[in-house]
Amino acid sequence: MTAPTTTPARKGGRWIEQWDPEDETFWREKGEKIATRNLLFSILSEHIGFSIWSLWSVMVLFMGPEYGVDPAGKFFLVAMPTLVGGFLRVPYTFAVARFGGRNWTIVSAALLLVPTVAAAVVMEPGTSYTTFMVVAALTGVGGGNFASSMTNINSFYPLRKKGWALGLNAGGGNIGVPVIQLIGLLVIGTAGAAHPRVVLGVYIPLIVVAALLAALFMDNLAPVRNDGGAVREAARDAHTWIMSFLYIGTFGSFIGYSFAFGLVLQNQFARTPLQAASLTFIGPLLGSLIRPIGGRLADAYGGARITLWNFAAMSVAAVVVVFASAQKSLTVFLVGFIALFVLSGLGNGSTFKMVPGIFQAKAVARGLAGEEAAAYGRRLSGAAMGLIGAVGALGGLGINLAFREAFLNAHSGTPAFVSFLVFYALCSAVTWAVYLRGAKSAGRSAANRPHEPQGARQPAYADV
Repeated sequence: MTAPTTTPARKGGRWIEQWDPEDETFWREKGEKIATRNLLFSILSEHIGFSIWSLWSVMVLFMGPEYGVDPAGKFFLVAMPTLVGGFLRVPYTFAVARFGGRNWTIVSAALLLVPTVAAAVVMEPGTSYTTFMVVAALTGVGGGNFASSMTNINSFYPLRKKGWALGLNAGGGNIGVPVIQLIGLLVIGTAGAAHPRVVLGVYIPLIVVAALLAALFMDNLAPVRNDGGAVREAARDAHTWIMSFLYIGTFGSFIGYSFAFGLVLQNQFARTPLQAASLTFIGPLLGSLIRPIGGRLADAYGGARITLWNFAAMSVAAVVVVFASAQKSLTVFLVGFIALFVLSGLGNGSTFKMVPGIFQAKAVARGLAGEEAAAYGRRLSGAAMGLIGAVGALGGLGINLAFREAFLNAHSGTPAFVSFLVFYALCSAVTWAVYLRGAKSAGRSAANRPHEPQGARQPAYADV
């Protein structure tokens, strides 16, 4: 989604007309400082976006019997934001190039006021379930923030820095999940479960502050503009959909478990709202903090290698959770489930680092070099990230629906955890087969790589 580095000047709105982060002199003298400033305020806005996206994972803890919503209904309620957020990620990705990264960050932050104010109005016993579902759906705008933020920051950084930068941006955003859960815990523990509006009262002014800071300190990159050809090319490329599948296993797990953790504790282990709230933030917090480390490890050792071992470890953790779920052992369950959170965060960093690396490798395989190869990689990876992020978010929907069916039919989360175990094993196999199997004999499987021109060298995917 990045065109040539110069474009006709635009007036107002803090537009940067020239941007070439791959030029080491430009990066050292000017680019790094600007990119870091934009990264900082992008993280803040995305952080609050994630908090609002996960708002109903907290609100359901306040919904006692007087609300008249059964456990299956609550799982469906927390699934609705993931559905809407997943679909919104596609247009949010392209809004950055259409309106500018700074400008869209202001708008997307301000839009968070809509679901927050709406929740403050309806959050009381006697409200219809349909109304709760509509208001929960509105929080999907927080999920869209991730896609626009990642696309924007991807354009600011050179390839050699993307794993760390994207990991910081996403990890700082992901922390919005445990932060709002901690605030929910504080409210339940002090004001009591009858006062959910206190949580909303905390976030309304924070949303305003995030929008104002974006307006004051962020920039738009004029060279970044929508490229319909890049979107179509990315959508036709098999790697976009393979990475979408893998991202379901990492980010889909993270967001799905984040939304469902409290409900699982209440329904499988009979925890009270306060007891559940005192535990739910731990997994999302650790998963968020480790995401940049996943990006850094991918920068150093290759995203495909880190992703493969990560999925293998997730399979082991899922076995522990299945055992603990069947034995009703809360202690063992927490160990396994929190391990899944940590590994999903690590995998988030490594899989998203793979995306620009894959398209850079394809550029080199086409015979491109230097800035021409970098521009091709940015163009395709920017378009692909929106699609990958959208599909990955829908994985969270699948997890919550799996829990809903498991508790509805088996009165236990065990069947859902078995299905997750099978999925992680499949993700391991796909990662190895596509990105690592032919690493030592590049070119052997070129015939199996779609969309490569005649005579192209086989990309070194093991190093992405």
